[in-house]
Amino acid sequence: MQRRTNRLLLALVSLFLAASCDSNAVFDEYKSVPNKWHKDSVATFNFKAPDTTNNYNLYVNLRNNNDYVFSNLFLIVELNYPNGRAVTDTLEYKMAAPNGELLGSGFTDIKENKLWYRGYKAPFKFTEKGDYNVNIQHAMRKNGEVNGVENLEGITDIGFRVEQAQK
Repeated sequence: MQRRTNRLLLALVSLFLAASCDSNAVFDEYKSVPNKWHKDSVATFNFKAPDTTNNYNLYVNLRNNNDYVFSNLFLIVELNYPNGRAVTDTLEYKMAAPNGELLGSGFTDIKENKLWYRGYKAPFKFTEKGDYNVNIQHAMRKNGEVNGVENLEGITDIGFRVEQAQK
């Protein structure tokens, strides 16, 4: 009986590990936000181009909790190429439904959001071999105010992910 239980447990653990592995992910990293995300704080991610022939999807990943009080999120994302060229985008993401309920996945008060950065409109290819760098900072403002939100509450982790696009 003990042997049968051990085999069943081993099979369940193996199934869980196989299901949790993500074969599409080429790069996936998070940086924790200590308490509040300061407007001058930049999350930086460094990675090598996987190749220059395949298409990829690039995502900004965020974890937020109920302390996040806005319905949207503005980010400045800068992609730096190995040759020194930089592309900077100001992006807006919807973070809450009209009723105020936070969007994202998760069963607790922590929600995980996988936000498109590149690859959703047109295929994204790394055109150069070498080291890439992505910088992410928030650009939130309250309505009617000129100065940005200095310390953004509710964001717990900032991530960046590169996936091989499905063919």
